[in-house]
Amino acid sequence: PSVVQDDWVFYVNDLQNPTAINGYRDENTWYNAQGVEIPDPRAIRTRSGIAPLLADPDAVGEDLNSAAFEDYDPQWNIMPRVSFSFPISDEAVFFAHYDVLTQRPTGQNINNPINYLFIQNIGQTAIANPNLRPTRTIDYELGFQQVLSRTSSLKIAAFYRETRDEIQVRNLLEAYPVSYNSFDNFDFGTVKGLTLTYDLRRTGNVTLRVAYTLQFASATGSNAGSAINLVNSGEPNLRVIFPTTRDQRHLLITTFDYRYGSGADYNGPTIGGKQILANTGLNIVGTLGSGTPYSQQRLATGTQLIGGGGAPQLEGLVNGSRLPWQFNVNAQIDKSWEVKFGKGEEKKSAFLNAYLLVNNVLNTMNIINVYRFTGNPDNDGYLESPRFQPNIESQIDPEAFRQMYALKMNNPFNFSVPRTIQLGVRLDF
Repeated sequence: PSVVQDDWVFYVNDLQNPTAINGYRDENTWYNAQGVEIPDPRAIRTRSGIAPLLADPDAVGEDLNSAAFEDYDPQWNIMPRVSFSFPISDEAVFFAHYDVLTQRPTGQNINNPINYLFIQNIGQTAIANPNLRPTRTIDYELGFQQVLSRTSSLKIAAFYRETRDEIQVRNLLEAYPVSYNSFDNFDFGTVKGLTLTYDLRRTGNVTLRVAYTLQFASATGSNAGSAINLVNSGEPNLRVIFPTTRDQRHLLITTFDYRYGSGADYNGPTIGGKQILANTGLNIVGTLGSGTPYSQQRLATGTQLIGGGGAPQLEGLVNGSRLPWQFNVNAQIDKSWEVKFGKGEEKKSAFLNAYLLVNNVLNTMNIINVYRFTGNPDNDGYLESPRFQPNIESQIDPEAFRQMYALKMNNPFNFSVPRTIQLGVRLDF
């Protein structure tokens, strides 16, 4: 067909004695014998499997050698960063920026030659890819800031962020000599949103900052392994946009700081003429955020695995359910003293700071993970399901089994860290 180029891979009807062409491949795009693009390469395979047109058919069955590999080409990454702002008046400013950032691939690019040597017996283990490209983030922001008073301002900013060449596990379906899993720069996504920020610079003893962010984060994958179940099922690679696990729609952060100065700037209580609260302050940070997405699951009808578990199936949409809202307050009280050391003109000064930091002041039990079958953090539904009661009753001691299973399901890592208190000293010089 006229669409076929000379550098495309040809697939034939017989690996060693080809007599007809079954189809073609251009990088990751497959075509049938008529040059029409097809979504599933299994349509052009033979009875004995996929049959590429080999340069040396007599080498079939021989051990893997260096001819199967190519040298790595160095990659150049250009990262322009452009930002500008101009005042509309003496109390308002307009600003914008454009950034391109890249990050070298990590974790999935360390090559293990042993995996390639035994590729026909590798099973569902994903083989590292040493030829991954750096991931790219393209960021746009447009904003406006208005002075409200001599010490306060309001800022409004809209942002749009693209992520390209994100790493994702993929199934190299109908690869030769065998289909296998590896990693590729397969994913992409977008993040768009709006930020409102109120800033109050120190007024008397108070500093205040309130920031609200509304964002929508969608991508073809949340992380490099989010498509592993689809890949292991043997299905072709799908690229569908859905909310990622980082899609937190609403986030409100409030920072409040109340602090006394020293010397002439001190306005706190005194005892015997001493400024007992000089350079002392209280800092409170409150965070309120909506829940992040997760995929609800259910058990497939008529299936049961050894041990009582059933084969999971997706309930609704990918990442179609949400965790509960989360609220947290951290507080810190600290005091600084000036410390002088040395002699004469070489005398220097430093600041000794003692602090008491309390994380999660209210000891809020935020839910950060749930069991996908129930949406609960401490119960996966197994003990209550009528379907699994025969298996539970067949245990040596059903009641002890229920207690131990419930204890295991009440996983502390499904909740945020409880209240912690830290007492420390820091020397600044």
